[in-house]
Amino acid sequence: MVTGQCADVLQVIRERQPVPSFELTANLAIPEAAARVRDLRAKGFNILTVILPEFEFRGVIRRNVALYSLGVPEWPAPGFLGEEGQA
Repeated sequence: MVTGQCADVLQVIRERQPVPSFELTANLAIPEAAARVRDLRAKGFNILTVILPEFEFRGVIRRNVALYSLGVPEWPAPGFLGEEGQA
């Protein structure tokens, strides 16, 4: 089960992907967005990250910004269940 900030992050990624990390931290008040993404990955979600060298946010160029999106399949991430999870 996904609850709290992890649920918020997952919902936003599902609805608006790709989502820049600044949207999660600044607009949604999730200060440790990368940690929540890590938590979701630990639960088996296939969250993809692309690092942009430059990204404009609120009129300012930011460097090395993460964009988060969901891979296919969304869950479980490829290899998450190990060989015993293969059909």
